[in-house]
Amino acid sequence: MLTSGPITAPVPVFLVLLAIMLLAPLLFERLRLPGIVGLIIAGVIVGPNGLNLLQRDATIVLLGTVGLLFLMFLAGLETSLDDLKLNADKAVIFGLATFSLPMILGTGAMLLLGYSWLAAILVASCFATHTLLALPILSKLGLMRTQTITATLGGTLITNVLGLLVLAIVVKAFKGNLTLEFWLFLIPSLVIYTFGTLWGVPKIGRWFFKKFGHDENAEFIFVLATLFLVSYAAELIEIEAIIGAFLSGIAITQIIPKMSPLMNRIEFIGNTLFVPFFLISVGMLIDPLILVKQPQSLLVAAVMILAEVVSKFLAAWIPGKLFGFEFPSIMVMFGLSGAQAASTLAAITVAFDIKLVDRVTVNGIIAMILVTCVASPWIVSRWGQQMQQPGSSLPAASSGKNGWGERVLVPVANPNTEDNLLRLALILAKTSQGTLLPLHILSDRGEAISPADKMQQTQLLAAAETVAHAAACAVEPIARIDDAIDRGILRSATEREASLIVCGWKGFSTTRDNFFGSIIDNVVRRSPVPVLIARFPNPIQNTARVILAVTDSELTRFGFQETVDIAKSLAEELKATLQVVLVATQREKSHKSASEVEIFSEIPVNRVRGNFIKLVSQQLLEHDLLILTTISQQQNLWEKPGTLKEPEAIARAHPNISMLVVYFPVS
Repeated sequence: MLTSGPITAPVPVFLVLLAIMLLAPLLFERLRLPGIVGLIIAGVIVGPNGLNLLQRDATIVLLGTVGLLFLMFLAGLETSLDDLKLNADKAVIFGLATFSLPMILGTGAMLLLGYSWLAAILVASCFATHTLLALPILSKLGLMRTQTITATLGGTLITNVLGLLVLAIVVKAFKGNLTLEFWLFLIPSLVIYTFGTLWGVPKIGRWFFKKFGHDENAEFIFVLATLFLVSYAAELIEIEAIIGAFLSGIAITQIIPKMSPLMNRIEFIGNTLFVPFFLISVGMLIDPLILVKQPQSLLVAAVMILAEVVSKFLAAWIPGKLFGFEFPSIMVMFGLSGAQAASTLAAITVAFDIKLVDRVTVNGIIAMILVTCVASPWIVSRWGQQMQQPGSSLPAASSGKNGWGERVLVPVANPNTEDNLLRLALILAKTSQGTLLPLHILSDRGEAISPADKMQQTQLLAAAETVAHAAACAVEPIARIDDAIDRGILRSATEREASLIVCGWKGFSTTRDNFFGSIIDNVVRRSPVPVLIARFPNPIQNTARVILAVTDSELTRFGFQETVDIAKSLAEELKATLQVVLVATQREKSHKSASEVEIFSEIPVNRVRGNFIKLVSQQLLEHDLLILTTISQQQNLWEKPGTLKEPEAIARAHPNISMLVVYFPVS
């Protein structure tokens, strides 16, 4: 060790931490090891038990605590309540199995090593929880919406919540506060607290985003304030703050689209700055010399690894056989649920801070984390490639790229409506890993274009480009001067090979307008690619339900399957429920057709008969996004008065309902 003492000056301390955050993950990823391993080992090297470059002082503890809460918050963001609702039976069975078996085997193993009952139960709860480290691999393989994965995701919510509750109870028991009064206070307060978080946070969040959604900085600060407020409230009811952080993530993820700039910003700052602080601080707890001074630590680590691997495999194999899963699916469940990181690190850090476990136990847990973090991605990748891709258990867009989302053109002309249109276009582009094409057109019409107009064009496109970059989406801004706005849109779509056009709509027509207004009128009539005509009186992220309203006659029309795919993509990315309102006329059959069963597989369908506008209007609630279709022959589309009056009639009856009209041209 160095004898000169640790660095204490603020600037060099922060410089060392930043150097670790930069270099350690890069080095270990080149060695095909998770970056999380590099950060922990780097903490060992620079910590008091290594080179003693940094001391685990109050500053490191503060940063580590913030990182710990953020780590649990990010884990909550990855957990969806919908994954538990759908295939609930499989999720509950697997969740209880992957919690109870590690608890039983782990507690027994730790008791054999001479641990006390409380310490053994707490360490076993570390085996029970898991982190979905290999989830990105499954996303690339197109397996995210299979029954195997949804059961594992739902089970993750159950086992992590139960594991954190065990932690809270053990901590209370160790401190001597596990009394009857504690139980009488904990159970009601925990029920009220959980309900208030999961119900109240989305309600308040939707109100806040509606009022202040135009301010991206305010949105981010609101999310951070929610995280720490809910975490502090957990401490007030005498449970660990990490439980509050986890629940706040589950609550807030319901109102933040997965591919939105806000979600990207949260994950970027958390994974880049806050979480590495925590991982480095955990590494500073490890004393590698204990392996030499106390050979028992090798035995402890070996027993922990064996107990965790065996219990997690049995917890996947037994339910998997019960569900009738193939062996590759069982191995994917095992690999996905076997990785230990977030919850495990959180629990063992809390236990060490209250001196319930010693450094030998921390070293053993870290060894288990290292082994499982390396093995989990390999197992999931190895067996995931052999998994069949059965019918999706959730309504989701088809895997792979969608042609309509490869190059999404969105005219931006009004700063007040640009945000929602851009978010819609971003969702569609990122779903297909495509490119966003924000367009602004200046109309010359024989008049000189003023410098103010050029400045506004530059500002609008710069804002659109910033939003796209924040969402990590490819973007090609287009500044154009043309003799007419509609012709400029169509020419840009042709020149830039756009696959989809997204336009804004005010929701009503004047005497002079023809349905959508003259510009959109001409775009829809002449567009060679699909057009989405959007109206968002409310922030798009506040969408709670996506309602696709159709008639039986539309089921077999050209482009209708693509319309369903768009609805599925929006529902999935907005984390909203998807429902179909199928209106039958008197002439149409009432029984389900084969095409209906195939198209609407796994989607709730409400079949009604009567007036389309009236019946659809009766279904609408606040925070709904209504999707309608207009699929007809281009040459006759505008020659039939009243053919496309339904969207306007519904918009006038429900001025606060968001709407999306999908037009697929017939080639």
